[in-house]
Amino acid sequence: MDGEDVNGGVEHVFGPRSTTAIGSLPHRDPVGAATCAFAATTLPCIPSLPRRSPAEGMVAQAVGSLPGVTLGQYGSISIDPSRFGSDIVVGADLRGESFGGLRAFLDLAARRDHRGPVKWQFIGPVTLGLSLRRAGAPSSVAFRLAVNAVRAHLDAIATAVACRLPHSRQIVLVDEPSFGSLMTSSFPIAPDVAIDLVSEAMSVLEHRAVVGLHCCDRADIPSLLATGPRLLSLPVTSAVPDAAGYLQRYLDRGGVVVWGAVATDGPVLNTPDRSWRALAGVWRDLVERGVDADALVQRSIISPQCGLGLHSRAAAQRVLELTSELAERVAAESRAGLNR
Repeated sequence: MDGEDVNGGVEHVFGPRSTTAIGSLPHRDPVGAATCAFAATTLPCIPSLPRRSPAEGMVAQAVGSLPGVTLGQYGSISIDPSRFGSDIVVGADLRGESFGGLRAFLDLAARRDHRGPVKWQFIGPVTLGLSLRRAGAPSSVAFRLAVNAVRAHLDAIATAVACRLPHSRQIVLVDEPSFGSLMTSSFPIAPDVAIDLVSEAMSVLEHRAVVGLHCCDRADIPSLLATGPRLLSLPVTSAVPDAAGYLQRYLDRGGVVVWGAVATDGPVLNTPDRSWRALAGVWRDLVERGVDADALVQRSIISPQCGLGLHSRAAAQRVLELTSELAERVAAESRAGLNR
């Protein structure tokens, strides 16, 4: 990617007031979820709805059509070794329980004649491969099958979105929470293998969408960037400035960062003040280490740290409101805040 603009034509998607959501919402009513998705952020995010059905969980969506894989009552999976192997032909069926949120969003968007960009995300092959491995699949089968399953679903979803919303630019995040453990000694595959798996999965949409990578855990940023994302979605943590040089080169190539700046793992705050202080502190540290302040502000999107599917609807709504309030604060105070 050296010397290449990784942005790929999403200039109107990012900026100081830009916001998006991450994956899931807690709604049981898919129409209500779709309405919320359009109202909540400047970049609408197609939601998954795990409370509506366990089949809308991130792992369940990817394995629901695989022979030999059975979904449990609460989204767990089990494998029948007699029907499960490397010769499985992987497909993607978007008509079942697993994609109710997707279908409702596309129906609403089509009725509104939506022509702006839309964002969606799907589980990555490393996280999916680990789930298959925990369910009993050997590593030699689990990760190869995971790549094929992810590629099939990315292709099918992108096709469905393009069919219903032919004028909308698609922003796609491959979701790899497992990258938070990538550099540990117990991780079952080498980092370079994991990076190649993600890159292979992302490549299926290379010319059809702006494809990025999301990890809601504290992860090795150079490894995340090595996969080749055009957007990088990561939480705001004190470890981010350690990768200042990598992030500056990424921004120089036109990369965009989705900052998971509103916490989703504790009590919902009343104001965006704490989120702003954390984000501004990380940005100031990055600037002190040589990152361009204007690039940080201008090539950014503000989001919650993770999906909201396990929250109450009231809590999820407040997190999304805080995300918008924080983006307004970024627009109003970022330059002054970075130079204090």
